[in-house]
Amino acid sequence: MIAALFGGIGLFLLGMALLTDGLKAAAGSALRGILQRFTGGLLRSIASGAAFTALVQSSSATTLATIGFVSAGMLTLNSAIGVVMGANLGTTSTGWMVSLLGLNVKISAFALPLVGAGVIARLAGRGRWPAVGTALAGFGLIFIGIGFLQEGMADLAQHIDLGALAGGGLTTRLLLVGAGTVMTVLMQSSSAAVATTLTALHSGAIGELEAAALVIGQNLGTTVTAALAAVGATVAAKRTAVAHILFNVVTAALAFLLLPWLVSAATALVGTRQPAVTVAAFHTIFNLLGVAVLLPFVARLAATLERIVPERAPSPTRYLDSSVADLAPVAVEAARRAVAETALIALRALREELSSGRAPAALERHRTTVFEALDATRTFLRGVHTAPDMDQQHHRHVAVLHAVDHLHRLAEKLDEHEHLRPLHRSSSLAPRRIAATRALQAAEAWLATDGPEPAESPVALWQRTWSDQAHFRRQHRREVLLDMATGARDIDEANARLEAAIWLDSVAFHAYRVLWYLAGGAADNGQAAPGRLAVTEEAGEGA
Repeated sequence: MIAALFGGIGLFLLGMALLTDGLKAAAGSALRGILQRFTGGLLRSIASGAAFTALVQSSSATTLATIGFVSAGMLTLNSAIGVVMGANLGTTSTGWMVSLLGLNVKISAFALPLVGAGVIARLAGRGRWPAVGTALAGFGLIFIGIGFLQEGMADLAQHIDLGALAGGGLTTRLLLVGAGTVMTVLMQSSSAAVATTLTALHSGAIGELEAAALVIGQNLGTTVTAALAAVGATVAAKRTAVAHILFNVVTAALAFLLLPWLVSAATALVGTRQPAVTVAAFHTIFNLLGVAVLLPFVARLAATLERIVPERAPSPTRYLDSSVADLAPVAVEAARRAVAETALIALRALREELSSGRAPAALERHRTTVFEALDATRTFLRGVHTAPDMDQQHHRHVAVLHAVDHLHRLAEKLDEHEHLRPLHRSSSLAPRRIAATRALQAAEAWLATDGPEPAESPVALWQRTWSDQAHFRRQHRREVLLDMATGARDIDEANARLEAAIWLDSVAFHAYRVLWYLAGGAADNGQAAPGRLAVTEEAGEGA
């Protein structure tokens, strides 16, 4: 009996994990498109959260992913709250699957062949087939686990009279809600806890009201995962986790207060005396009730959370949430946003240098911020992997890595203050310095909004700026060397001007390449970017 129960729960959990991992991996680059739909309004966010959770069969996975998406800047808090509401609706699909299929249909006859086919696809398949095979094997294991749970619960009903809880008062129901919460925490899956409860109900071990009270607690237990995910996480993650907890607590309170009436409504709606189906309907109804009650207050809730959990000293690294590191499309976008904000800090410091002719007072602080952010981004990307056959996703990944490299080289130039004086004092170099300053202003405006490009793209402007500077440097070098040969120019002064021209050329090149890759430019892969000039040996820079 005990072995069957533990084995059934273990197989169900293993099946859920494989199903979730397989479906997420099979989604691949399509996940990015799914996430973009989350921001299409509150109702669409709720529907998307419900659909995604029903697909991967894990509200915790959706909640954790949502926390990461908000941290990555891909979701607003309003949309995230909608996704969390939808996740609670989506997780009720497990109850329907168990009550309608697992307990009433002899699906075990083809559950084992599903596992076998899934394993073959995982081991021998190519492309998406290994992920699909993992999901198939997980789906089969879920129903094998339900079969063992049924056996264990049938024996349990004969030896222990859990039905004695029937007719219990308020205290008994509170204890059952607490027990349901503990079940979810221990199993780390509300779906497994609900499946266990429905199996016990189907076997006659408990009654409908007791099962409903357990389900309330199991629904509430998912907040523990969200709370743990928020510990040490970003401000955005904490806000999303608090919203998730508030929604589940309010929903659980409503369901508990209206328990007998909601169970009666579920029975009337289902039109059947199958207790497991009734409790599955009850699970859906009280989550719908929670959405209906809290929906008008989402905007106010988001504003309250922003006051309660304020953003302190925004840092580019706030996007780098480890919870999305295994979701490559989201992780790459998070890194891109972090690099964009880091580039904004570096370019602003560079403009102040070129404009004033001296290092800004806060330069050391800016440098520290830039290098720390770049180090954090590299560390974050170390756990992100994409394959060349992943097309655009892989190209975005490589482009972000290129941007990080160029930005690091650009930031190193901030310390070379000795070139500022010649750039200001030389009449031939001054126009190039002014052109670079204007291009920096355009790049700052674009990076600050991360929005649509102006009439002249900052990328195109910087490409032209670097092209002009590279041409000027070559011509200027010949002129200066001729003047040195004839004695018309002091050697030390001439060398300072040459070094300043080379420095500005290098700065322009790296600034252009940072913007190129942040704007979605493809990695070179041995081919030049559109309009890119060959870099001469004097500049000594690579692509």
